[in-house]
Amino acid sequence: MALSFLERHKMVERNITLLAILAFAVVTIGGIVEIAPLFWIDNTIEKVEGMRPYTPLEQAGRDIYIREGCYLCHSQMIRPFRDEVERYGHYSLAAESMYDHPFQWGSKRTGPDLARVGGKYSDAWHVQHLKDPRSVVPDSIMPTYQFLAERELNAGDMSAELQTLYRTGVPYTKDDIAKANDDLKAQANPDADATDLKARYPKAQARDFDGDPKKVTEMDALVAYLQMLGTLVDVNAPAAQEVLAKEKGR
Repeated sequence: MALSFLERHKMVERNITLLAILAFAVVTIGGIVEIAPLFWIDNTIEKVEGMRPYTPLEQAGRDIYIREGCYLCHSQMIRPFRDEVERYGHYSLAAESMYDHPFQWGSKRTGPDLARVGGKYSDAWHVQHLKDPRSVVPDSIMPTYQFLAERELNAGDMSAELQTLYRTGVPYTKDDIAKANDDLKAQANPDADATDLKARYPKAQARDFDGDPKKVTEMDALVAYLQMLGTLVDVNAPAAQEVLAKEKGR
């Protein structure tokens, strides 16, 4: 006499060995379905026009951002929910984080998401906010970072850092790597010729960021990084819209 579904289910539940075998089979099949296709595609991220690696100054600013633990209170991933899009801007594309090592997505937001903060405020606002957060956001509980404006930037050998990132897949050119240390200084020096820098790093912003053109500080680097976030990809461009359509269809 054939067993009913309920009887078979009870038999599996009571037989630990059989349950383990079936659970392993299900996990194995699921894993193969999820992982196997990755071996037949070149990239899991759709490339979007406008994306580029960080400039040396932006990368140095990102290193400071991570060093100071800014990611513990600020995410860099706008999810495709109406409330988030209306507050922070267009939801994030995977390509916008393709050169991040490590990425700064997260969901912990003691402060607002920063994925599209670039250009939203002036350099002076960012500097004042970092020096005295409550002077511009009265309810802020962020600590002060006055010391960033007083500490000269000592990023070490940026050529070595860019070379390391290149080995992880970030498409820096040999020219980018060779000129890394000069590029870092040129981007924060209002008197420097940044033509070559901007040619190799489209949309790079070159100026004095912290209000003190006499020296390049950690504040310069951090503000340069913040002012770049979300500015590289035009989400309304045809190429970006094509990627968005593909992502929605998945």
